[in-house]
Amino acid sequence: MRLSLLKSTITIIGFCACMSAIAQPLIRLGVTSGPHAQIAEVVAEVAKTKGLDIQLVEFSDGVLINEATSNGDIDANAFQHTPYLNQHIKDRGVRVVSAARTVLLPSAIYSHKYNDLSDVPNGALISIPNDPSNAGRTLKILEQAGFITLKEGLGFEATELDILKNPKGVKILSLDPAQLPRSLADVDLSVINSYIALNANLLPSRDGLLVEDELSDYFCLIGVHEDRQHEPWVHTLVESYRSPEVKQFLTDTFDGNVIAGW
Repeated sequence: MRLSLLKSTITIIGFCACMSAIAQPLIRLGVTSGPHAQIAEVVAEVAKTKGLDIQLVEFSDGVLINEATSNGDIDANAFQHTPYLNQHIKDRGVRVVSAARTVLLPSAIYSHKYNDLSDVPNGALISIPNDPSNAGRTLKILEQAGFITLKEGLGFEATELDILKNPKGVKILSLDPAQLPRSLADVDLSVINSYIALNANLLPSRDGLLVEDELSDYFCLIGVHEDRQHEPWVHTLVESYRSPEVKQFLTDTFDGNVIAGW
């Protein structure tokens, strides 16, 4: 009788363990350090209450994150905007698609020399990011500021060759994005994405001379392998990211310098 009862207890425990494993899947979410990692920590907390365990995997290189998502080393990522992903699909053939829009880390124009764009002289030196998707984005911001005019109809693919007019004769210096905050000591202006700026203690709302607005096409996204986009955990991940808890965290932590896209 005791042996039978023991076997029944073990069976029930084993069944519950299996049910727990089914109800609480584990996924690996790739992020970059800084704001994306901070946000993902809150997402993971919310997801756990919805039956999804998230293991955060921090990368220093966005190229590696998309490669890891495409080859299955991680399950999803949350760090990039649509033009950046599209460029990787074009250049590297990664099989990653967007599951949902998340946040905007607005780019802004910064200066250590001038407090107003109207004070910037002719021939000013402006540093911009050298990666293709953000370079085009930056040129659009410089056009918005009145420094240049680009060919009509261009998006993130715009390059310096597409500049039609440069009335103030500004000079453009392309640098690795991480070098842009340091370049402020040597240039007149720099256009920096919030991901880089926030890590350098530059706030768009406080320090930006011109800040990209909420109509931007550069909202970030959750990326997943194209063959896995309809798996149940993807819905839970998106729901967790786009939750009231995460939105409140953005408000409390970033003071409008990271903008929710939902």
